[in-house]
Amino acid sequence: MPDKVNIGIIGAGWWATLSHIPALIANPHVDIVAINRPDAEGLETVSKTFDLPHAYLNAREMLDSETLHGVIVASPHVLHAEHATLALERGLKVLIEKPMATSAADARALVALAKARGGEIIMPYGWNYKPMTDAAHRLIREGWVGEVRHVVVQMASALADLFGGEPMAETKDHLFRPPASTWADPKRSGGYGWGQLTHGLGAVFRLVDLAPAKVFARMGLSPAGVDFYDAAVVELANGATMVLSGSATVPKSRGFQLDIRVFGTEGMLLFDIERARVEAVRHDGKTHIETLGDDAGAYEQVEPIARLVDLCRGKDVVNPADGMIGARATAVLDAMYRSAKSGRMEEV
Repeated sequence: MPDKVNIGIIGAGWWATLSHIPALIANPHVDIVAINRPDAEGLETVSKTFDLPHAYLNAREMLDSETLHGVIVASPHVLHAEHATLALERGLKVLIEKPMATSAADARALVALAKARGGEIIMPYGWNYKPMTDAAHRLIREGWVGEVRHVVVQMASALADLFGGEPMAETKDHLFRPPASTWADPKRSGGYGWGQLTHGLGAVFRLVDLAPAKVFARMGLSPAGVDFYDAAVVELANGATMVLSGSATVPKSRGFQLDIRVFGTEGMLLFDIERARVEAVRHDGKTHIETLGDDAGAYEQVEPIARLVDLCRGKDVVNPADGMIGARATAVLDAMYRSAKSGRMEEV
């Protein structure tokens, strides 16, 4: 098992410079951090700011030139599949930023490629790495709800500016700001679903091990023409139903909302990051309330990077947001956007 590994970043932009690069630099088991972005000025800015001399304008050149153990894909949404493919073809461990891809076909192809080449996909769905999510996952696996028959998912964020095509207020002092071309362009998979609801779906499919089958959706649009509001009904593989709700217009004074309720043949499970609640209640009268701290629902940024590094070192670690979870989330979103456009129930 190597003590130190080398990690490459494809798409060293806003989120990579805010979160991923600092986490890699702080990790004692990371040696070389190689970076890629396609503009010379921005690449030089990142290289000088973080003292990272292994800098490349071309992602393929970086992969060919460096001896890497893992790769982080943090490029624009529509490039995730292309860039992840480059890394997975080399059998690497790959952390793919959300969404995993912007089509179900591409997501499934990534999962198949990882399996064929001996690589691994890890998704940085922050809440999947929290102890409260581990607890909810455990309770469902232990049978507290029985067979899952219905799921309710409500997610909301204070990002009216970002999905409205305006600069995100919280990023005014950041090295880079999230570009409207990624987050608020309907032709480049902008919108709340691809940009935020994917987090909620990542958590859902960590808790509920069922493939999606069909989706019917409606959307309300932002001034930029992408979805501000999402409403969808999902049919799962066992015939269970799921209701999805997403909103970008929480006031800036409030934090994220993610409330998941799972109803089954034996009882129900309540999972709420805003109120830090994990509770299981059964028809036979048994109840379990998980003991959680007030900040238990805070979003986790560093742990996905730590897990990637450990996977690259060959450690046996739990991957709570693997390629299958990412692919299921992508499949729901793909069908959701198609349904909103067609007005019909769409097959996943």
